[in-house]
Amino acid sequence: MDIALVHGSYHGAWCWELLEPELIARGHRVRAVDLPISDPGAGLEAYVATVMGALEDLRDVTLVGHSMGGLVLPLIAERRPVRRLVFLAAFLPRSGMSLNEQRRAEAMDGPAPKTAQWTALGDDVWQIGPDTATELFFHDAPPDLAARAVARLRPQCYRVMDEPSPLRSWPDVPSLYVVCRDDRALSPAYGRAAARERLGIEPLEIDGAHSPFLTRPAELAALLQPLVA
Repeated sequence: MDIALVHGSYHGAWCWELLEPELIARGHRVRAVDLPISDPGAGLEAYVATVMGALEDLRDVTLVGHSMGGLVLPLIAERRPVRRLVFLAAFLPRSGMSLNEQRRAEAMDGPAPKTAQWTALGDDVWQIGPDTATELFFHDAPPDLAARAVARLRPQCYRVMDEPSPLRSWPDVPSLYVVCRDDRALSPAYGRAAARERLGIEPLEIDGAHSPFLTRPAELAALLQPLVA
C-alpha cells in the first residue's frame, strides 16, 4: 500500500522519520511531502500542487494529514483518486471558510499555552519559539527528542490560515480520524465532534500529545495498519 504523509504547521517531511520505518516494516511504501510553508507567496493551492506533484507516480494511495495538513487532504481527493483520507489530530476544512474563521466559530484549539514565543519574520511569516513549541507539540517527548524536533521546526506563513478553503464539497472517499488524548495544540473534544458530525464516523484515539509520529511511532503505526491495509 502506498501512504503519503502530509505534515502540519512549522513542521516538514522530517517529522515522520520515526514513523516511516514502522510503516515500511509493515509492508507499505511511504512518501513524506515537504509543504512550502515558509514561502509568503504560497497558499493552499501551492500546498495542493506540491502534494499532487509528489504523488504523480502513485495510484492507490492513502493520505495521512497531521494538524494543518488536514486542510489539504480533501482538496487532493477532489482532484485525483485516493484510497482513503486519515486525519491525525487534524483540522477539517469548511468550504468557503478560512481556518481562522473556523476557529472563531468552533472551539478548535487546546488550552492557551503558558508561554507565548512567536517571532514575526515579515510577510506574515512567523517562527515559534522552543518553549511554546515544546508545550504545544512535544510536551510528552523525552527532553532530547523534544529538543531535536524543536531545532528542526521551520517558519510558517499564516496566509494559509486566512485563506477561504476552495473545497467545493467533501469528496466521496472513506475518511478516518485519530484523536490524541492529551493534545494541547488541537482540542481532543473538537476532533471527536468533527469526526462524528462532519465525517459521520467514530474517531480512533491514541494516548499522548500532538505529535505521536515522534513520541509513539510504533503505536501509531499499529493503529494505522488496519486502516491502510
